[in-house]
Amino acid sequence: MWDIYKPTLFNGFFSSSLGYIGWVFYSVFFIRYIVGAIERSEDFITIFTYILISAAFFMITSFYSTYLMGSFYPISYAKIYQNLYSRLYKKARNVELRCFEDSSFYNKYTLAIDNAHDKLITLVNNIFGIICGGVAAIVVFITMYHIDKIAVLFVIFPIMGNFLFGYLTNKWTYKRDQDMAPYKRKIEYVNRVMHLSDYSKEMRLSRVYYLMKEKYIKAIDSIFEVIEQYVFKINLPLWFRNYFTFTIIFEGVLLYGAYRTIVSKTMMLSELAVLSSAMVSATWILINFTQNIMECIKQSLFIENLRTFMEYEEKLPEDYDGIMPDKEISTIEFRNVSFSYKEDSTPVVKNLSLIIKGNTNTALVGHNGAGKTTIIKLLFRLYDPTEGEILLNGKNIKEYNLKAYRKLFAAAFQDYKILALSIKENVMMRKVTAADEPIITYALKKAGIYDKIMSLPEKADTILTKEFDKKGSLLSGGEYQKIVVARAFAKDSLIKVFDEPSSALDPIAEYELYDSILKDSKDKTTIFISHRLSSVRNADMVYMLDDGEIIERGTHDQLLNNGGAYADMYNKQAKNYLAVESLKEVTL
Repeated sequence: MWDIYKPTLFNGFFSSSLGYIGWVFYSVFFIRYIVGAIERSEDFITIFTYILISAAFFMITSFYSTYLMGSFYPISYAKIYQNLYSRLYKKARNVELRCFEDSSFYNKYTLAIDNAHDKLITLVNNIFGIICGGVAAIVVFITMYHIDKIAVLFVIFPIMGNFLFGYLTNKWTYKRDQDMAPYKRKIEYVNRVMHLSDYSKEMRLSRVYYLMKEKYIKAIDSIFEVIEQYVFKINLPLWFRNYFTFTIIFEGVLLYGAYRTIVSKTMMLSELAVLSSAMVSATWILINFTQNIMECIKQSLFIENLRTFMEYEEKLPEDYDGIMPDKEISTIEFRNVSFSYKEDSTPVVKNLSLIIKGNTNTALVGHNGAGKTTIIKLLFRLYDPTEGEILLNGKNIKEYNLKAYRKLFAAAFQDYKILALSIKENVMMRKVTAADEPIITYALKKAGIYDKIMSLPEKADTILTKEFDKKGSLLSGGEYQKIVVARAFAKDSLIKVFDEPSSALDPIAEYELYDSILKDSKDKTTIFISHRLSSVRNADMVYMLDDGEIIERGTHDQLLNNGGAYADMYNKQAKNYLAVESLKEVTL
């Protein structure tokens, strides 16, 4: 917090100090003086002046608190949010992709960013509450000790109430919440399913609604059962906590003070007023003190997750430095490459060796799960091989500056994401300038989506999705995929990768798209990934993969003549190619 926004610390500590000063001053010194002055029959002007000065102090502190709540905190909290999340997102962008697929690390990351600014601010305020509350409690106890040494013993009861029985209450409440958590997650899941548009069709076209409703009711019933299990465990220490914290000390001090004032006449009325007022303050100070400590303990997991995440040393940082790559591509080579997503898991890529020549079209084909996309992730250096090495122009890609290396690539991914931005921004994937307009037009035309975009009211300025704009457009899956392909056309890169770019397209649209890709790939190195073999027949080299291994390699015609797995897969898909063949005949 000191690094993020220092004024919050200064004002937080000052505000907490003033709050406890005002609390102690009123309950101890103010009450003592007023009652004592009346007993001493001091003149009204003197008492009134003291009250006015005290009122002025409380008025100033009230104005200060109002300023903090109405002006300073909203602004400072926004700055804390901005600075903290900027650091968190910068760190998140810099850690390797493997971390996001590691459930343990990802859980820590999500816990670290979940309301991080609120938790950090609350934690800092709790620490100030512990410091200032501890000092205030000492002042109150000293005052009580000077009035009556025996009365201080009553403080033992709220201490027992808060620290002993309060601890037991919090302990069982925490365990109850843990036992309820799985059922709450089910309830939250049903809540999401019931209101998100992604599930609306299924809810209306099937009886799954009643199945989800049944799971919801069962989860609610399970929560009731958990609550019943902990009723006695929580309520008994809670009763003792309230009894020791409030009843014994309040009634005990009043009875003890009344006895000394009325019966033994060893205590003045002003001392009784101060003693009872101080005891009330001491009780609430102790309650706040305890709550602040418990909240700090509760937030310790958040701090640990935040620290673990921020102090994580990246094995493949995004700011990895190295030599700058050449401006021409001669070869890309995978040399005995193996890779597993987890250390103890089966390799997804096994002893892979292949060479992709510069300015050629290369296809990686095979059934789903053959390892095609993983090879591209390794090429992009989103991961490093478990074994072997990848070479670009004869040098290990680990030797290159990572950002400069990745600028060599333009990609259209199979698992693409459309953002709630304009079509222009979705194509360029950055802030758009006037100089980008011809590039965007070219990319949209090459992707076969230009006419559709021009038919929209806002054309390329149309916002995609309706999440933030009621005028936003919802396109079909195939149209979204063409916009993603336009991203690759728009980027001037030496290597272009198309990962199943036509999976949502019909055969005719697929043919047109691949025709555009091949025409655009002159003087560039192009890599296709596909399980639809009609799309790669014009590739210079085809690698057939199965279970992470290359089982066949050659041109389309060579592989057909071999009569192996490629030919078998092609022939099974052949009936889907009739429309494409007809189109080619018409075109010719």
